[in-house]
Amino acid sequence: MEDKERLSPLRETLLKYLFAGASCTTASFVTNPIDVTKVRMQIDGELREQRGNLKGAYQQRYYKGILRGMVTIARDEGFRGLYKGLTPALLREASYSTIRIGSYEPIKRLLGATDPARTPFWKKLLAGGTAGAFGSVMVVPTDLIRVRQQAEGRLTVGQVPRYRGFWHAIMDIGKMEGLLGLYRGTTPTVQRAIVVTATQVPCYDHAKHTLLNYQVLSEGPVLHVVAAMIAGFMVALTSSPIDVIKTRVMNQQIKGVARGELRYRGTLDCFMKTLQSEGFNGLYKGFIPNWMRLGPHTIISFFLFEFFRKEAGFSPV
Repeated sequence: MEDKERLSPLRETLLKYLFAGASCTTASFVTNPIDVTKVRMQIDGELREQRGNLKGAYQQRYYKGILRGMVTIARDEGFRGLYKGLTPALLREASYSTIRIGSYEPIKRLLGATDPARTPFWKKLLAGGTAGAFGSVMVVPTDLIRVRQQAEGRLTVGQVPRYRGFWHAIMDIGKMEGLLGLYRGTTPTVQRAIVVTATQVPCYDHAKHTLLNYQVLSEGPVLHVVAAMIAGFMVALTSSPIDVIKTRVMNQQIKGVARGELRYRGTLDCFMKTLQSEGFNGLYKGFIPNWMRLGPHTIISFFLFEFFRKEAGFSPV
């Protein structure tokens, strides 16, 4: 940039936050159909006794894989069914991802990372986990509503939807479950955000600079896509079990159910019941759609993030 166009450090940082939010919101819109399918697969056959009968459990699924699952949802609920929960999903990304992606580099610098090409991996992990925790606490209500709207399948004749829209969901949950009800599932949400951001952003950062340092690829779109593909797979691998738990805790029926009769008392209870009923595989239900969502989501997010930075004259990640 020319001197007269040079931005102050504060304005540059704020623009990077804006770029992070815009990139991730776009990615969320594109991948929402996959996200809906993932949520349905995660709760399909919930707590049905499946240990030792993987073939039977596989055959009893209603959503039989990512592609057939998407076709089933479109057939049962129309194309709009694939975009259930879109409003809270976009609001979540506009706040959560703006903070977690935008805060990663400032936190990394606070940890003493001055050379992007040779920053120790542990500093990247710590910066990513911290940024994810900060961002997630603020968006639990939008994440809760997104999960509940996406989990609702085809309605029978005379059945009304759980929520008529985003604001009705806010009012209904506040009325029936109290203010704290909007923060149901906070623990697994924060845990997932720490795992996701501590994996996704550092893996992208580290893969990118490893490829640069060994001169495998040079700075540019191809490098960004390859690094994002690596990060997308790693984050799906590490986050899937806690994502299943978060989905189930948030989606469980609360209205009209006594506290002592809740399906899950918390994160650990959900983990143990899922493991006992469905085995280890139950914790990886929906892994393929989770990977197929996080892969493209990561690629789109970082591709656009790097593009916006380049257009503004900022250094790459």
